[in-house]
Amino acid sequence: MYAKDLEDDKLHEECGVFGIYNHTDASAMTALGLHALQHRGQEACGIITYDGDNYYAKHAFGLVDDTFGSAEVIDSLKGNIAIGHNRYSTTGQPEFRNIQPLYADMDHGGFAVAHNGNLTNTNELRQKLVKEGSIFQSTSDTEVIVHLVAKSAEEAVPDKLIDAVKHITGAYSILAQSEGLLIGVRDPYGIRPLVLGTLGDAYILTSESCALDIIGAKLEREIEPGEMVIIDKNGIQSHFPFEKKAKRFCIFEYIYFARPDSFMDNKSVYEMRKNIGAELAREAPCEDADIVVPVPDSGVPSAIGFAEAAQVPFELGIIRNHYIGRTFIEPSDKIRHLGVKLKHNANRAYIEGKKVVLVDDSIVRGTTSRKIVEMVRAAGAKEVHMRISSPPTSYSCFYGIDTPDKEELLAHKMSVEEIRDYIRADSLAYISLDGLYKAVGETKRNADAPQFCDACFTGDYPVDLVDHNKPETKKKRVTGLRNRS
Repeated sequence: MYAKDLEDDKLHEECGVFGIYNHTDASAMTALGLHALQHRGQEACGIITYDGDNYYAKHAFGLVDDTFGSAEVIDSLKGNIAIGHNRYSTTGQPEFRNIQPLYADMDHGGFAVAHNGNLTNTNELRQKLVKEGSIFQSTSDTEVIVHLVAKSAEEAVPDKLIDAVKHITGAYSILAQSEGLLIGVRDPYGIRPLVLGTLGDAYILTSESCALDIIGAKLEREIEPGEMVIIDKNGIQSHFPFEKKAKRFCIFEYIYFARPDSFMDNKSVYEMRKNIGAELAREAPCEDADIVVPVPDSGVPSAIGFAEAAQVPFELGIIRNHYIGRTFIEPSDKIRHLGVKLKHNANRAYIEGKKVVLVDDSIVRGTTSRKIVEMVRAAGAKEVHMRISSPPTSYSCFYGIDTPDKEELLAHKMSVEEIRDYIRADSLAYISLDGLYKAVGETKRNADAPQFCDACFTGDYPVDLVDHNKPETKKKRVTGLRNRS
């Protein structure tokens, strides 16, 4: 196992978006916003701006600072309207043509779009559009939106986008700009996040509130499920042109994806994670534990909550090396034995001779958990007990999270006891589904009408999986479509 393998044993978010209207430093503000959203995608990034006459664009592989860290680049992106996008780290080959925002010249003028999420009828729509003469330049599902907008018979850009969105299914937060407009759309279930902020006379639409904090903007509210907001020189207008659905926000945002200093649905993500850890401690205590140790960094808030509830000392018993990139080490027999130590190292002084409770957010394939347990034992731990701040991840996500096929998910093919044996822990426990719901503010999960999207735990998919359930579309799937937005 080497550095990239360790990254691939986590679930990956599929992008972050940031848009700003009416700011003289729109490109700089967007670059800062994308920097705050870097955790949502590290493969590539892009910004498109508009100055009232022309569009300016910059796309590149790599991190935001590497691309937009120079004044020369920022100054070249002129205008007071901008949208930006971070693309997540794929496990396949990256392609420049898939970097967002996408841009097209249409009969009404320029049109740029970026989105976070995943369309579940991409293949079906793509095949139809190709038969009608559309020529695709990327393998991203976002380009389907571009073609649907271009083909719409509606006159106004917002109406064209509404028409386009009515053809798609899935989970999405969309940002578009066209000829002096900034438009935001959130899917009817509100699975993917989108918030509205203000900075003086400027308006901001972005995935998380932490992107507002970095530029000193004020969080106004969330964009509601199924809502479209249109921002122009007259201010902001709100519309609800899509069929109303029961809200099913992705509960994994609270567990792992969102930055802990963000607010989602008026709830502190950090507080929710501490609550989850505390509930986990009540459900699955570890008697006579000496220390609680987080698997950094995502396990830290839940481990704090667990330690406080269990009244057991919290210690950083594992130290993470933050400077190991995905391509730092190439796979070779000479270095494979280094394993998990490329990114983590046991803090022996606090582990040796101790009964240790390790707290992590999830177990995906189990390879990292196994290496972590092994490393802690090698550092002299007397016992190693694993506690997971999510229920078992047993099903793939089709709504914008890069998960393995369900056959590769350890919890899909093994019982908890079998997983415990596989990772070689003395004990293993996950938070219950009802416990998770309780920790984030619900009494329990409503089985008849779940309050969140929890399909990765339950297999209860709120949005129809059109492509997945149609073999005829899957057979014709274009290579690379897994590199979705």
